[in-house]
Amino acid sequence: MGTPKLPLTEAERKTLRQAKIKLGSIAAFTPEQLSISIETSLERAAILLAYAKFQAVPSIGPSLAKNLIELGFYDLSDIKSSGESGAQLVERLERLHGVWMDPCVEDVMRLAVHHANEPRSDKQWWDFTTERKAYRKQNGYPEDRPSKAWHT
Repeated sequence: MGTPKLPLTEAERKTLRQAKIKLGSIAAFTPEQLSISIETSLERAAILLAYAKFQAVPSIGPSLAKNLIELGFYDLSDIKSSGESGAQLVERLERLHGVWMDPCVEDVMRLAVHHANEPRSDKQWWDFTTERKAYRKQNGYPEDRPSKAWHT
């Protein structure tokens, strides 16, 4: 696992340095441990841990980690227990943001669901492009899908 990119405040960065905690080791902490170590709320610690854990999955960066957190997930086990598919996750994300997402976002959501069920997998987001295209060709998109694109 590489070093995750976390949305840290300057005060949090300073506290991490003072505690000699490396960003690459944060995913091993519990929310309680991190909360105490960087003197932040339990909720904030859980969010930072979620960023770190999601970025440990191949091809999930900080932006897609943020999307998963916005959907209410803090760990791959949360995704697994939701029983939602990658298609359902991207559809929920689109409704949340009020825009349709780049198709590769759905590929990453499918990747996240896959890794939630197969944690040792080394699959990347592009391994799900064919599956997404076949699914969308057969099922299309929901009627209430936002009409505005993410990039406008």
